[in-house]
Amino acid sequence: MLQWDTLLSATRYGHPADPDPNRSDFHRDYDRIVFSTAFRRLGRKTQVHPFSVNDHVHSRLTHSLEVSSVGRSLAITVYHLIKKHLPKYVNEYQFGTIVQSACLAHDIGNPPFGHAGEAAIREWFRKNRHSAPMSELSDKEIADFENFDGNAQGHRILSKLEYHFLDGGMRLTYATIGSMIKYPRLAYYGCPTSLFRTEAELYRETAEILGIPEIENGVWARHPLVYLMEAADDICYSILDVEDAIELGILTFGDVRNMFSFLCGPEVDIDREFEENGQNFRDFLSSIRGRAIQNLIDDVAVLFVKHYDRIMEGSLDKHLIDLSRSDTMEGIRIAKRLGVERIYPDRRKTELEVGSYTTLSTVLDAFINGVYDYRQNDRNSYRANRIVRLIGQAKIGQSVTTAEAYHQVLDFVSGMTDNYATYLARQIGGLAMGY
Repeated sequence: MLQWDTLLSATRYGHPADPDPNRSDFHRDYDRIVFSTAFRRLGRKTQVHPFSVNDHVHSRLTHSLEVSSVGRSLAITVYHLIKKHLPKYVNEYQFGTIVQSACLAHDIGNPPFGHAGEAAIREWFRKNRHSAPMSELSDKEIADFENFDGNAQGHRILSKLEYHFLDGGMRLTYATIGSMIKYPRLAYYGCPTSLFRTEAELYRETAEILGIPEIENGVWARHPLVYLMEAADDICYSILDVEDAIELGILTFGDVRNMFSFLCGPEVDIDREFEENGQNFRDFLSSIRGRAIQNLIDDVAVLFVKHYDRIMEGSLDKHLIDLSRSDTMEGIRIAKRLGVERIYPDRRKTELEVGSYTTLSTVLDAFINGVYDYRQNDRNSYRANRIVRLIGQAKIGQSVTTAEAYHQVLDFVSGMTDNYATYLARQIGGLAMGY
């Protein structure tokens, strides 16, 4: 059985817990994430709809903030239901802040263009597997790239890149790190994954301190708070993807009426709320969103308690939301169907995603080949030197392995905003044509 005494460890990389009467270690985690450049860049990264001209449509930044808000409330609700199992020295606000921080960081590793960007990166490496730059990589090393996942990149950012480069990264508490590892298995086992081979030992140390068992080599049990982070994400993207679709004219109120009826329950007259808000969907949603989210929080909290033993055994392999059969959760199921059938196949969205493949392919062609040239030719290539300078990593040369060098390329590429990736691809394309 997993034990809360170790699962809630406030120890961080290279530092023991540091008691502070005004700000807990978990609150420091939250602050470190908020002030990081990786988090700031989420403001210009796609949530669902690339390059939207509607300022009300979510970016990865606004989505992450909303997930963190729901995650905190959900964790505090759960705290009061399982308080008898928890250490006396952890209060509801600290418990809530761990999940809030994990939620805040859950998308911090997403590349430009969201899931389309992840797919484009994977496809580039699969197509180029037998090229000269890939020749030095083992099957396990290349799996990191062919199964590239924003979740694993997020763990890399938090534990290795931001603030203390290659020396603990943000140095967050192990409790926060563990709570955001949604898929605790190495990329070698396929997608989805939250762990690259290059960070395997860092997570192995985290898991040992948290008391999370390694089920097989490179596969661990989940931290219990991951289920709450995951549920908060599911709640937000399901409802807010629908909100964005309404803003963009993809859906109408008629399409989502039944969804909100289930989410709000019989105590809310959906039609009357819509009429009283002048049939303005933004105002309508503002008036009923809180009720819908609170109903979902209550439902998930009950599910956490219901499946508590399996969660603490590390054996629950489903989302909490998928285990619910309540009327409230039927609203989420409707939202997910709308996403699959109406929102994600939207023509403009699809066109832009196709363009993102070309954009990232252009950038990766230039940068992977440039770094390969830089390492092979002892820095004598003018072009390769400029590429490495642009990436900005002094350790990308012979002092790191080939796999780590290419990961540093992806640190740069996946860290780009949608706008910068598009700009850089045009610059590279223009220079190539001019040359």
